[in-house]
Amino acid sequence: QVQLVESGGGLVQAGGSLRLSCAASGRTFSYYAVGWFRQAPGKEREFVAAINSDGGSTTYADAVKGRFTISRDNAKNTAYLQMNSLKAEDTATYYCAAGRLMRTGSNSYNYWGQGTQVTVSS
Repeated sequence: QVQLVESGGGLVQAGGSLRLSCAASGRTFSYYAVGWFRQAPGKEREFVAAINSDGGSTTYADAVKGRFTISRDNAKNTAYLQMNSLKAEDTATYYCAAGRLMRTGSNSYNYWGQGTQVTVSS
């Protein structure tokens, strides 16, 4: 089992920045890829970004490419999502997830955090 806890969400003005953290405990964090997903009210959960187990490969949704950066520090059992140039449409609950393979589909991830709210005011 891997337990994941997100933090760093909040209220920010459009154009601002936030950094989300995903702290892991339990089984070896470095064994897993990490994905970030988000869900806005009334919408389906969507893929945001993912990173492989050693941090050497990343992938992003088109909507966030160039604005968001995913990273991880396996020594600290933590993954991050740096979000810059935030827009109102980035408002959502953000979830981190862990799975064996770096994929864009949520079904590929076995472990999920509780989510952290990000609200971008325009």
